[in-house]
Amino acid sequence: MQTDSSFTFVLFGGTGDLSMRKILPALFEAHRAGGMLADSGKIVAVARHAADRDGYIEWVNEHVKPHVSGKGVDETAWASFLQRIEYVKLDLGKPEDFVLLRDAVGQRAGIRVFYLATGPSLFVPICRALASVGLNENARIVLEKPLGYDLKSSNAINDAVGEIFAEEQIYRIDHYLGKEPVQNLLALRFGNALFEPLWRREWVESIQITIAEELGVEARGDFYDNTGALRDMVQNHLLQLLSIVAMEPPHSMDSDSVRDEKLRVLRALKPIDPSEISKVAVRGQYHAGVIRGNSVPAYATEPGVKPDSTTETFVAVKVEIENWRWAGVPFFLRTGKRLADRVAEIVVNFRPVPHSALGASALRGGANRLVIRLQPNETIRLYCLAKQPGEGMSLASVHLDLAFDQFFREGQMEAYQRLLLDVIHGRLALFVRRDEQEAAWRWVEPILNEWAASNKPPKPYASGTWGPAAASAMLAQHDTCWLEEEN
Repeated sequence: MQTDSSFTFVLFGGTGDLSMRKILPALFEAHRAGGMLADSGKIVAVARHAADRDGYIEWVNEHVKPHVSGKGVDETAWASFLQRIEYVKLDLGKPEDFVLLRDAVGQRAGIRVFYLATGPSLFVPICRALASVGLNENARIVLEKPLGYDLKSSNAINDAVGEIFAEEQIYRIDHYLGKEPVQNLLALRFGNALFEPLWRREWVESIQITIAEELGVEARGDFYDNTGALRDMVQNHLLQLLSIVAMEPPHSMDSDSVRDEKLRVLRALKPIDPSEISKVAVRGQYHAGVIRGNSVPAYATEPGVKPDSTTETFVAVKVEIENWRWAGVPFFLRTGKRLADRVAEIVVNFRPVPHSALGASALRGGANRLVIRLQPNETIRLYCLAKQPGEGMSLASVHLDLAFDQFFREGQMEAYQRLLLDVIHGRLALFVRRDEQEAAWRWVEPILNEWAASNKPPKPYASGTWGPAAASAMLAQHDTCWLEEEN
C-alpha cells in the first residue's frame, strides 16, 4: 500500500441517509480541524438522483449542515470543504456507467477509498464493476453492515469481494469500535497496572453490555422486519464490544495483534445448545406505549412491518467464555428499540470483599463496579464504598468520574470521523476481519435457527420500558440485576 497522504474518497450512496447524517459530517469535521486531511484529498459522491454537481451541492447544503456538530457551521470552512466535493451521476445497475467513474478518479494520485453506503445486495455488483474498469488497484473498500443475513450469505459476499480485493484492502466498519470510551477501555486495561490483576474470573462477578434505543424502526420497517435485533445489533456491535472487554493483552496495537486477540474470544464463546436457548436468550417485540410523554405505536403497526410479524425488537442473552480468564463469569448482552432511555454502556461488576468487618453493606453485590458509558455523555465511572460523614461506620456508594468532554476539552472525535481517518491512513485495527465475522455468525446461528423454527412469538413489552420481564428474571437466576434496576 502507498503511504502517500493524498486520497480520493468515493462515496457510493452519496445522497443516502447515512452519507448525510454521518459520513459527510465526519469528513467535514476532519477538514475543519486542519491537518487531518491532505489538502489534495477529494471526495467523489456517486448517486443517480442529482443531475449535476451544482444539484448535489445544493442537496448537501440542505441535508448535511443540520448534522454538523458544534454551534453552527463555520461558513469559511464549509465553503472550502465543498471545494473538495465532486459528483458522478451513475446508475449502479449499469456496469458500463463505471467508465464515468474511472475517468473521474482513475488518474488521481494517492490511495482510493470506496465507501459502500448502500444495501448489502449491491456490494458484490459494485466491486465487480470497479474491477471491470481497473479501480480495484491501489484501493480500499469500506463495507457497512449488515454483511449478509446468516453465515452462508456472509461467506458468499466475502468470497465474492475477496476475489477482487485482498483482505488488507477490506474495511468492515463497526462504528461502535470508533467510540472514544472503547478506545479508553483499551488504555484503561493495557496502560495501567491497576486493573489488569482484577480483570479475570477471580475478581469479576458479571459483566453487562447494553445498547438501548428510544427510537422505533422509523422508516426502516421493510429492512428491519427481515433483519431483527439479533442480526442488526448482537452479531456485530455487541459481540465486538464483548471481544474488546474480554480480550487478552495484545503484543502491540497493530491491526493483526488486536484482531487476533478479539478472534480468540469469539472462538471461545460457549456454544449454545438449542434445547437451552429459551433459558439463556430472551426475545421481545415492542407494543404501544409512552416515551417522554408521547404515545408511540406498536411495532406490528409500523409502516413496512407485517401485522403478524414475529421479528424481535429486543434481545437479552447470557454469554459464557470458555477460557481460563473468564470461565464461569456470565456476560449479559442486551439491546432493544423503544426502551426507556437511549444508552450504550458496559458494566463490570466486581466481586464483593470475601469478609467484611464493616457490616453487611460491604458484602452486597455491585458495590465495586466500573461503568463505561458509550452514549450519551461518554464517561468512565468507578464505583466504590466510602464511609458516610457522622457517627458510626455507615457505608455509601461513591464514584470516581472521567467525563471526556470536561477532562479533554479539545480534540474529541465522533466515531465515524476516527474510522474514516483510519481508512484513509490504512489503519485496520478498529475494523472487523473476516474470521472474526465468521466466528460471530457461527455463534449466533443456533439462536436464529431455533427462533425461526419456534412457534412461540416474541415476548411483548410496552414501549418506554426496559423490555420483557423475562430479561430481568434471567439475571435474577444469577443473583444480579440490570444496572437501572438498582437505582
